[in-house]
Amino acid sequence: MKKFRHELKYYITEKDYLILRNKIGVLLKQDDHSIDQQGYLIRSLYFDNIHDHDLFQKNYGILRRKKFRIRIYNHSDEVIKLEKKSRQGEYILKTSVSISKEEYLKLLDWDYEFLRNKEQPLYKEFYHYLNSEYMRPRVIVDYIREAYIGHISNVRITFDKELSVVTNSTDLFNPNNSSTEVLPSSQMILEVKYDEFLPEYIRAVLQLGAHNRSAISKYVLCRMKSIQYHGY
Repeated sequence: MKKFRHELKYYITEKDYLILRNKIGVLLKQDDHSIDQQGYLIRSLYFDNIHDHDLFQKNYGILRRKKFRIRIYNHSDEVIKLEKKSRQGEYILKTSVSISKEEYLKLLDWDYEFLRNKEQPLYKEFYHYLNSEYMRPRVIVDYIREAYIGHISNVRITFDKELSVVTNSTDLFNPNNSSTEVLPSSQMILEVKYDEFLPEYIRAVLQLGAHNRSAISKYVLCRMKSIQYHGY
């Protein structure tokens, strides 16, 4: 049974990143998704209802909230994940199931009845929200993730770089997708996830007290950038 984990987020500079990655790289193993030392591309399609419920919940500081998204890696359709991320304060719980490319395309065409026949609860929950909350694809979020993992307390350290938003489409596989950067190229996001406790040797290396912890939401950042472009 999955359980809630700690998640801490920080804005860091490129200088901070270079120092930290050199130290962390000695202590932890790089994530298997990585295609090179820079990491791997994450592309996520986020859903929200017609009233932007998830967007405003975050902006209003509501501590208990959730988001649904479809995620792919490195532009590939080999692995397509439907995910739900739940949050209670600094604690998160992520559940995910696989969908096929054909099923993904059905969802884009508002054909989601197939979800009712799936066994795992997440399919049925997503069906419920699509049907009753009028959830719709809202924005595509792109970034490069450099991730390091450790076995003690299931620790995971990630550096998220080149955060950008797709401005002309809500199709993950559209070959004509056009994107624009959301953060300055010199600014990155450090995320620290762990179960019961953060190992002291990791805490000492990260020097978390030297960085400003922030309530960062890539979805919100990219939606706000998209609103600047389109007004919605």
